[in-house]
Amino acid sequence: MTDLNSLLHKVQKPARYTGGEWNSIIKDWDSTPIRIALSYPDIYEIGMSNMAIPILYNLLNSQTDVLAERVFTPWVDMIKEMKAHDIPLFSLETKHPLKEFNIIGFSLGHEMTYTNVLEMLALSRIPVLSSERNGTHPLIIAGGTCVLNPEPMADFFDLFVIGDGEEVLQELLETFRAAKKSGLSREQLLWRMATINGIYAPSLYKAEYHADGRLKSLTPTVPEASLTIRKRFVKQLTPPITKPIVPYIEIIHDRGAIEIQRGCTRGCRFCQAGIIYRPRRERPQTEIEKAVEDILNNCGYDEVSLVSLSSGDYPGIDQLVNNLSRRFENLALSLPSLHINSFSLDLMEALSPRKKMGLTFAPEAGSERMRNVINKNLSEQEILETFAEVFEKGWLSVKLYFMVGLPTESLDDIRAIVELVDKIRTLCKKNTGKTPQIRINASTFAPKAHTPFQWVAQNSEEELTAKHEILLSGLQHKGVRLSWGNPKVSLLEAALSRGDRRLSKVIYLAWQMGAFFDAWEENFKYELWQKAFAEAGLDIKFYAQRERALDELLPWAHIDVGVTTEYLKSEFEKALKAEATPDCREGSCNACGLEKWESACS
Repeated sequence: MTDLNSLLHKVQKPARYTGGEWNSIIKDWDSTPIRIALSYPDIYEIGMSNMAIPILYNLLNSQTDVLAERVFTPWVDMIKEMKAHDIPLFSLETKHPLKEFNIIGFSLGHEMTYTNVLEMLALSRIPVLSSERNGTHPLIIAGGTCVLNPEPMADFFDLFVIGDGEEVLQELLETFRAAKKSGLSREQLLWRMATINGIYAPSLYKAEYHADGRLKSLTPTVPEASLTIRKRFVKQLTPPITKPIVPYIEIIHDRGAIEIQRGCTRGCRFCQAGIIYRPRRERPQTEIEKAVEDILNNCGYDEVSLVSLSSGDYPGIDQLVNNLSRRFENLALSLPSLHINSFSLDLMEALSPRKKMGLTFAPEAGSERMRNVINKNLSEQEILETFAEVFEKGWLSVKLYFMVGLPTESLDDIRAIVELVDKIRTLCKKNTGKTPQIRINASTFAPKAHTPFQWVAQNSEEELTAKHEILLSGLQHKGVRLSWGNPKVSLLEAALSRGDRRLSKVIYLAWQMGAFFDAWEENFKYELWQKAFAEAGLDIKFYAQRERALDELLPWAHIDVGVTTEYLKSEFEKALKAEATPDCREGSCNACGLEKWESACS
């Protein structure tokens, strides 16, 4: 095999493939019996910004008989060189080929990375289809947000971990150890794994369909497989990662990161994460402060992000920020996902007292009616009052996130985005005499499984084009910049996010034709996906642009995330009437279903 070092001068960013970073863990290969490769199926800079990988990396490497190493998708230039020089895909730590590992675990956080999984398996010389693998091949496992509808990837994975990986990891390892000791066959191992709560083995289930293409049934074929797979969740967050690997090159989130809480109770109806990560669990403030100190000492970072779905909702967040600012004078703190209000603004000012950096807010919709539909619980008065304060305090650069194509949305709702932006611009000129710099991102709404909008149809490209034209013509002002996503990418995302296991064939065909790195605009080839759907005898619009009946059996119905279908239906019906649901932290329980899970909401 060609020496890897002889190729690195031919590719962009060789440090993507060298390993050896500060705080990486290298164990003795020959003396460690269980070998696991962890991957986020995208390039190094994105994969190293994923929070699940370091958590699992540290938990696994803390076990004496287990080693965990990392692997990410090589960029196209490296793939070309690897194929030309007959180099199989390898881990970063010890450069062992992936096919020599016992288990390969993928974190699936975005549907547009699906073909990358197939490319990585093929580069590893591991059969892409699980049905073609035998006892000599690694177990291929997936976790992450996408596996809450695992069906489109059912043909490629042996097992899916539903929910928090920290919770199920120990049981999975114990079962694997026992299976190795007993000499179980691959089939017997899958049966044994299927008995673990939160583990789904798709090959042990059979799907049947109605003549019109709707799912008729998904039933276990062996007694070990459960009718329903219940999400696992940790009741108490595991200790934060305080010795994360420090890359040699800049990554997407190039800073320390501490998960201060997991879950969100705000109930935005478009937000899958807000449903599947329930219940909300908070990390003690003292633990956070100690973790910040340790990260600074162990990594040399001067910036730490306090991560959660809604960081401003962390109890005592203002005290936490003040304490950290006092203790660490030169530390830059960042708080993603802040709600639009004066309290969040005060937090931002405490974070950057010397420099007015750009602010990012997500009104999501222009009209108050639409914000009630999506349960954003944000009035226009609150938005304008907040922005008046923004400009008075000296911020002149803001970024606004909106969604286009939301359920019940009309062209008037799109015009309301233009009107809201105009009001914000006018506020700035009135308060400061200056023109603000406003960047607007108008993403296309893609319905997701396990949300109140899981039954709705996505807008057609023609509908989206008409809405984009209103935004384009209405937002031609100095200082205003508009961007939006490719509607064809959103169409495919919507199809994959709510698909059944027949889409495995589509994904396989698209990959065989050359589709991968679909999340990257320069590599996305919609025509390949069109051909793949046609060859598979399926219609992409059936999955993306068809409204489901409320009593239709959905492909992910066997996955129990705790929030009940009855609650999602009630939220959908309230959305159609533009009725808001209050945050359960501020009043009575909304009876989403988690209150029936022992200790979930305590």
